[in-house]
Amino acid sequence: MTVTVMKVSVITATYNSSSTVLDTLKSLSEQTYQNIEYIIIDGGSSDNTLEVIKQQCPRVTTTISEPDKGIYDALNKGINTATGDIIGFLHSDDLFAYPDAVKDIVDLFQSSECQAVYADLEYVSKSSTNKVVRLWKSGDYSRNKLKSGWMPPHPTFYMRRDLYEKYGVFDLSFKISADYDSLLRYLWGHDLKMSYLPKVLMKMRVGGASNRNLKNIIQKSREDIRALKRSKLFWPRALLMKNLSKITQFL
Repeated sequence: MTVTVMKVSVITATYNSSSTVLDTLKSLSEQTYQNIEYIIIDGGSSDNTLEVIKQQCPRVTTTISEPDKGIYDALNKGINTATGDIIGFLHSDDLFAYPDAVKDIVDLFQSSECQAVYADLEYVSKSSTNKVVRLWKSGDYSRNKLKSGWMPPHPTFYMRRDLYEKYGVFDLSFKISADYDSLLRYLWGHDLKMSYLPKVLMKMRVGGASNRNLKNIIQKSREDIRALKRSKLFWPRALLMKNLSKITQFL
């Protein structure tokens, strides 16, 4: 019997990312799983990001460099370009935590016949990816957890490509919370079959757009409320619990 080798499309959005993208590329290059389609969507960088990518990562399959409307627009371009069975994202300041990360994702898809996989995430220092600032331990999946603000770490979320075609991509009216809105649509709106990989799959440098300053924090809260209302979830409880749950990640 012939075993189908699943293709995994990994999408990275870049824009003047030369200071961090090297670690990202290295973690991708070290992946033991071979059937990876690696797509770079660059927003028209003016630094040497593209040169670093060309020189340091022979596993890049496709590179598109042109102006875009922000990270979610870039990720949507990546989704529309992808041809893999599974799609995931590797942001330009993130890295896979270990070389078998993609292999473990594929193994879980094949063993559980799930529609999406998620795992744990480490927030690490900007200056040292070995210094853990915060651990996001996801825990087992239950749809009811969404009512209390639970969500899987989006950088660890891998979903079948045909479901993006069926249920849609990122809504560009959200500038910061399009990932949360999309997860609510997929998990609450369509009740996907999920599988949890109880390992730290990704490392993310601290200092992302959602908590960069007070203005962004306020904007993110407003967008979270809109996403929750859109999914017809009781937003006061969900937003409160979503924010309180972050406290334990520092302990």
